[in-house]
Amino acid sequence: MFTAVLYCSAAALLLWSFLRDRQKTKRALRKAWKSFENILPQLLCVMLLVGAALAVLNRDTVSRYLGAQSGALGLAIAAALGSITLIPGFVAFPLAASLLSAGAGFGQITMFVTTLMMVGVVTLPMEIKYFGRRAALLRDLFALLYAVVISLVIGGLLS
Repeated sequence: MFTAVLYCSAAALLLWSFLRDRQKTKRALRKAWKSFENILPQLLCVMLLVGAALAVLNRDTVSRYLGAQSGALGLAIAAALGSITLIPGFVAFPLAASLLSAGAGFGQITMFVTTLMMVGVVTLPMEIKYFGRRAALLRDLFALLYAVVISLVIGGLLS
């Protein structure tokens, strides 16, 4: 129901914008379409990879390695996957929801998403180049420590 309300609100506001200034609304829609076209290839690739991974990994496998009972090993696996994976945030959250429905634990998913957003193993060479070795490593270390703390809190509260 909430989704329907959001779609109706967006449609009403688009209509209101179109009635106020047709040219401006048309330009905005063209820009939005261009942005969508630019994001679409990445989005499709990630969705295909996620779909393939979820097709290969059954519920038992996800529960064993990322479930609430996986404990420290599950957190470590989630941290490693999140730290080395480079996917945009708008894909990370639907992926997290899919993993949760496949049996992953809240703490492990929190670790995965937090490290995905904050720890940059793949981007570390670029960060070192711009910020220096010490600053880049400290940033990643503090981000990882934050991920551990928040994962333990969320895992403890929701498990």
